[in-house]
Amino acid sequence: MVEPKEPAPRDTRHGLAVPKVLLWIVGIMVSLVLIAFIASFFIDEPLRRTTEKKMNQSLKGYKVRLPRLHFSLIGLSVTLKGLTITQEAHPEPPVAEFPYLRASVQWREVLSGRLVGDMRVDGPKIHVDLQQLKSEAASKVPMKQKGWQQAFEAIYPLKINLLKITDGSLTYIDEDPKRPLKLTHLNLSANNIRNIHLPDKVYPSDFQMETDIFGTGHGRVEGRADFLAEPTPAVKAVIELAKVPIAYFAQLAARSNVRIEGGVLSASGDVEFGRKVQTARLKNLNINGVRLDYIHTPETARAEARRAEKVKRAAKEVSNKPNLVLTIEHFILTDANVGFINDYGGKKVRLFLSDANLYLDNFSNQFSKGPAKARLSGRFMGSGVTEATATFRPEDKGPDLDLYLKIDNTQLVSLNGLLRSYGNFDVTAGTFSLVTELHVKNNRVNGYIKPFFKDMKVYDRRQDKNKGFFHRVYEMLVGGIAKLLENRPRDQVATKADISGPVQNPRTSTWQVVVELIRNAFIKAILPTFERDVTALGKRK
Repeated sequence: MVEPKEPAPRDTRHGLAVPKVLLWIVGIMVSLVLIAFIASFFIDEPLRRTTEKKMNQSLKGYKVRLPRLHFSLIGLSVTLKGLTITQEAHPEPPVAEFPYLRASVQWREVLSGRLVGDMRVDGPKIHVDLQQLKSEAASKVPMKQKGWQQAFEAIYPLKINLLKITDGSLTYIDEDPKRPLKLTHLNLSANNIRNIHLPDKVYPSDFQMETDIFGTGHGRVEGRADFLAEPTPAVKAVIELAKVPIAYFAQLAARSNVRIEGGVLSASGDVEFGRKVQTARLKNLNINGVRLDYIHTPETARAEARRAEKVKRAAKEVSNKPNLVLTIEHFILTDANVGFINDYGGKKVRLFLSDANLYLDNFSNQFSKGPAKARLSGRFMGSGVTEATATFRPEDKGPDLDLYLKIDNTQLVSLNGLLRSYGNFDVTAGTFSLVTELHVKNNRVNGYIKPFFKDMKVYDRRQDKNKGFFHRVYEMLVGGIAKLLENRPRDQVATKADISGPVQNPRTSTWQVVVELIRNAFIKAILPTFERDVTALGKRK
């Protein structure tokens, strides 16, 4: 008796039987996936050790630690967790930490016949301090021979065509660990790194980057690039910075004798860096509320001279350099306090301009761009109303400058520090004003400087009662001379000193100032009176 065959499974929705062959195929595929999934875990540890070893063999001066790695046969991907890179000379803290890094085949490009990879990095932390930088600078091994590219290739064999970084951070610590320079929430995306698409374009790859800067600031860079260009990648991008606190640069600025307090920076512009063209254009650069001092001491005089010479050489190199265009279209400095501190022999004198506002337009290294124009206003020593204008061009046939400066009614008591240091006296009343005009062209300078001292009172018994007898006599003499030198109709001491000569050695003689002072005040005001009195005395005899 023949037993009846079991009916084939049917699809209840369509009333169709599912062939056994199809079931076998599905079962085999599921089994293969499970086997691959389980097998990948047995591959992980040997592959982790191999990857860590290859990376350490490639790097010079640095060491890698890779605690966890997972390889997936299904997606042909590799995931690294807890990767750290340390500098052998200064291992703490690590220079780089990668909590999560995943590299895989970029399957979209496989369909077009190209085998490349993509990489995703979450929460990376880059940390560099001054000691590590000094160690790197002292190393005899060039950066190109450190083995970074080989170590990177040890992670994943395919060329990376797409890179995404999320929530990264970059920290630099100079001398004060409490004031780090830190970029946080850094996000970066770069596509078509291998120039697969648009190979004929000058900049075939696109990229975007955003980050928070020093806590309150924000920055964005967006553009296109050729990452494979030789000898260095080519880039064309727009840049935006907002509310960046510049006091964080105080440690770096201190090395150049500059002290910075407060201040916020915002800027927008674009850059292009390629083989044939290098341009950097700042459309707007705004700095608000900064206090900035340049500090001069005898001990730093030589270093200052060396820096000045370097700046001079650098300016000369970029001035009108072909294929290099540097431009600041609009620079605005508002609500600033800018000063010069002369610190010597235990005496410290600060000259400053408060409530300073500077507007600079069309500043460039190219003579063909036309003249730059600047306007400055503020209060000299907190009281003297100051206004200045300047027009200048990059060097073509030598410096080219026109400068006008006027300072009105500076309270002389604010200059007592200067008077004590250089004249060994101080004042109790009076005002100081100044007018100057300078023109520099064809390697010559022409102009004048005209200072005014009005109602100057040097000696005051109540203020000077605690000073020594001889010092009080000295101040009385200085005050008496000042009164003698006053131009009686206007009750002020004034002079005009001409400045002229070649730029290399302009004739700004102190003796000329003294002679003009005597000529203006003594000869014109005092001498005629003296001669009249002598003549009258002779007639009486």
